[in-house]
Amino acid sequence: MNITQGVPRIVEIINATKTISTPIIEAQIEDKTSIEYARKVKARIEKTTLGEVTSFFEEVYRDDDCYLIVKIDLNRIRVLGLEVNADTIRYSICTSKIKLKPNQVQVHTSSILVISPDRQKHGHMVNIELQRLLTLVPKVVIAGIPSVSRAVIAIDDSKGAPIYKLCVEGAGLRDVMATYGVIGKHTKSNNIWEVFVTLGIEAARTTIIKEITEVMEGHGMSVDYRHIMLLASQMTSRGEVLGITRHGLAKMRESVLNLASVSY
Repeated sequence: MNITQGVPRIVEIINATKTISTPIIEAQIEDKTSIEYARKVKARIEKTTLGEVTSFFEEVYRDDDCYLIVKIDLNRIRVLGLEVNADTIRYSICTSKIKLKPNQVQVHTSSILVISPDRQKHGHMVNIELQRLLTLVPKVVIAGIPSVSRAVIAIDDSKGAPIYKLCVEGAGLRDVMATYGVIGKHTKSNNIWEVFVTLGIEAARTTIIKEITEVMEGHGMSVDYRHIMLLASQMTSRGEVLGITRHGLAKMRESVLNLASVSY
């Protein structure tokens, strides 16, 4: 395998960028042997929008009124294992960035919602407002963590009985750790900056060491562990994660080697 394939990840680590190309969170679950339990926890983490669980959106225009009918696919919700219903979906719509009032979203049945634009506010432009709602309502997040694009159930059967865990793509380490069914202390992320903000500088230092070691070993290269520890210590010696860049080096000022050689 060509070492150049691992260069982008090494550069991300050394530069300590806040946004990385492939943020992954590995989450251990409480019941590791149950696939059904893993699916339930996955549904609590993975972002799900209203459009993904809706049969159709229908615009209704009358002489004196207009509104949007939302038909929820209850079977789809059951298959995905989502812990939502018409009332929780209504709450998600009302608390979203669309800024709808509670009286504008009505639950008619367990699968039918009716959304009405504010006629007093928009007046003769109410039809345009309805078109805006038709565009924005399907994008409302009704379950999961908004910053998580997807979650995958990983299976490890190398030791006999299969063991399940979740691989989460996206940000939100704190929210994933706090999700019911996830073992927070056994959850880790490859996003150094997010680890620093969530768990502190020592956890960020450990993550830097782990990520560099795994990238190098994955390409068949052996590097003295003490060299990697020195690099990680240099990047975190000021109490924050500093990249080996022009701006990061300017903040470091004093060398770790100089500090280690001072006699008291």
